[in-house]
Amino acid sequence: MKKKAVFFDADGTVCDIEKGVPQSAVDAIRTLRENGHEAWLCTGRSRAFVPDYLERIPFTGMISGCGTTIEKDGRRLFNREMPCSVAELSVKVLRKYGLVPVMEGADYMYYDKEEYNNEVNWYCDLITQALGERWKPIAGNEECMHINKISAKMMPGCKAEEAVKELSPYYDVIRHESGSFAGTTLEFVPKGFHKAVGIAAVIRIFSIPWEDTVVFGDSNNDLSMFEYAATKVAMGNGSPKIKALADYITADMFHYGIRDGLRYLGLI
Repeated sequence: MKKKAVFFDADGTVCDIEKGVPQSAVDAIRTLRENGHEAWLCTGRSRAFVPDYLERIPFTGMISGCGTTIEKDGRRLFNREMPCSVAELSVKVLRKYGLVPVMEGADYMYYDKEEYNNEVNWYCDLITQALGERWKPIAGNEECMHINKISAKMMPGCKAEEAVKELSPYYDVIRHESGSFAGTTLEFVPKGFHKAVGIAAVIRIFSIPWEDTVVFGDSNNDLSMFEYAATKVAMGNGSPKIKALADYITADMFHYGIRDGLRYLGLI
């Protein structure tokens, strides 16, 4: 079979923030590579928030931060950072309108634990644990945060649309389905960036034909890559918008969704 480049979302596709990566997904991606295909992580997580359990999967390379960071073989090929002054302004604007800022960078994530805690996000402590030394507080770093994107947590009574409007010169916004894993999060990504931008850059750099691109995903921050790629596989737990764009709907990750999706395509 002709060589394919397969791009996998992280959360909800190959990993769960509590349970990690099912062995069936690891084995399937390893077999995919052994069969001569490429396997790329394509995640909305910033590079700092790619934990060990994802690092251990034999990916060809990684696209992180919704297309803002690209690396292969441990070498960073591209990293789009917001100016420090814009990062500082963003924190002020989000707080002004009652949102909690989580500032995401390739080397560090920044948030204040007094403000961002398990009452705001039930998995906050899991994030802090996974980050280890890659966490820094916003306090004391207001003027020197190196970030690729922001996850803003919407609190009761916040004025999210006012924040979106004020920050619109700098960011595009990804909105998630209400009630989903990231349903109370607004993702602020640098203008013009999204996962499809990262995929397009990878296939240009490495001379991969567009018709040989395959994507696996589940949430609305995967929409751009589902609109772009040649072949789209939605996870069984995927959002309605993702499933509507899919060429094939597989099971969820814990019911062999990655393995069965790759088998369906004849890649393993």
